[in-house]
Parts: sequence; C-alpha cells; structure tokens
Amino acid sequence: MLEVEVTGTAAGAPPDAEIERLVGIALASADIEDGHVAIAFVGAERITVLNSEHRGTRAPTDVLSFPIDGDGDPLGPRELGDVVICPEHTEDLAEAIVHGVLHLAGMDHETDDGEMLALQTEILLW
Repeated sequence: MLEVEVTGTAAGAPPDAEIERLVGIALASADIEDGHVAIAFVGAERITVLNSEHRGTRAPTDVLSFPIDGDGDPLGPRELGDVVICPEHTEDLAEAIVHGVLHLAGMDHETDDGEMLALQTEILLW
C-alpha cells in the first residue's frame, strides 16, 4: 500500500488526490508499489537551509529529495523518503512532485542521458 503525506500549503498546488496519483505513477514507473512518501511545501528560507546542509549550495531551489529506506525489510511501512518543494521557486508544482519522487525511486537526471526527464514529461501527460 502506498501512503502519501502532504504537509504545508502552496497556492496552486494540486489537490491531495492528484498528488497521490502523481506519486503513484512516478513510483510505479520504477516498480515500487508500496511505502510512505512525504511531500512538504516550504518557504525559501527553509529550502535554502536544506540546500546548504545537503548540497553545499547556500541558495533556494525548487525541489529536494531525501531517500530513506533501501530494499531492506522494515518493521513498518517502507519509508521511501521526503520531497521538499519551495513553491515560490517552482514554476510547475506537479512537475516538481514527479521530479522529486523519481529521485526517490533512484533516478538521476545528471547521470542518465535524459531518461529521467523524458519519463517525467511522459508522466505529466497522463
């Protein structure tokens, strides 16, 4: 079973049901059908701190992903990770959600010859 937890608010954000649909499609593309994903909408100050701590860049960004559990046998629902989105630095919130979740699924557009971004575009057309 897939669990999606949404925290924070963002003007123009898709409804929770649409967020869950996008998360489900993105994860299914990597054959992941169960686990827990947290989507957090935060302000520029918070994402700047996270970006500085985890990527060494002291600037706001649109989306960050933090994978948690690998392929182990967790005691409870598998924690797939967190996607943190800064709406004021994001042009398309649905795209940021899919982008972040594809990173949780193990994809990396910086090393995959465009496969992740092509899949992201395809998912957004569904």
